[in-house]
Amino acid sequence: MDDFRGAVERGLAPEHAESLVALSTEAGWNQVAADWRFMLRLGSGIGMADEAGRWIASALALPMAPRLWWLSMVLTTKAWRGRGIGTHLLRRCIETVRARGATPGLDATELGRPVYLPIGFADVYALRRWHIERAPEAAAPPAGIRIRRAAAADMAAVAAYDAPRSAMRRGDILAHLQGRAPYLAFVAERGDALAGFVLGREGRIAHSLGPIVAESEAIALALAAQAGLAARPPFVADVPVRHDGMRRWLEASGAVSPRGFTRMVLGAAPGLAANERVFAISGPELA
Repeated sequence: MDDFRGAVERGLAPEHAESLVALSTEAGWNQVAADWRFMLRLGSGIGMADEAGRWIASALALPMAPRLWWLSMVLTTKAWRGRGIGTHLLRRCIETVRARGATPGLDATELGRPVYLPIGFADVYALRRWHIERAPEAAAPPAGIRIRRAAAADMAAVAAYDAPRSAMRRGDILAHLQGRAPYLAFVAERGDALAGFVLGREGRIAHSLGPIVAESEAIALALAAQAGLAARPPFVADVPVRHDGMRRWLEASGAVSPRGFTRMVLGAAPGLAANERVFAISGPELA
């Protein structure tokens, strides 16, 4: 039975970002205050606080397309676990998304997936998280492909390129990542046409590389290598398991994969399973 005694449900806002970091830090996650602040500006969040006003739990819902929202940052501090708080907040976010006529999606950890399956979430595809502790192996772009830094002026074209390949409309997220970590932002071009891009951001533990979207695995590898060589390690990257070339390159770079995720949806999400051109996601919190 749910037991919320001593806790009060409250809406989350960007001004709560600094205090919410304690939840993700306790869980060993990579987010910093800038992540929380951006996500709460972009979407909506709900939390619970104890009688002293300290945050003890959270859940967020972020728009990824007109009919797709992403659930993330479902966290409960250790002392309050086992009372049904996390599931309650998750269901509140699901209600918010469904009220908008949209499908909820999320990236489930191995521990979270058994919680989401009984709610009705279905698997879309599997991912592995990779940790890279040193500068990655170089990877030259294929013939005819030029890689250059991505500027703010490129982001409208990047968003247009991304949309049919990721099945998302996430221009605000892509622009945020480029502005926040321009040293990790690169595009691949064949003549005047885009052939791929990579973005990333700083984290509490490591730089996060992703999303990486490209016309081929060879282009994706060249983009990942360029970004990885442009910043100081360590790095993390969340890669669909179908991409064997990415796995081999990561292993050659000394990367290890301690855990996986499962991309899941509660309802219809046309195109989301077609991840042939998505070589790394933005992370479970930003899809």
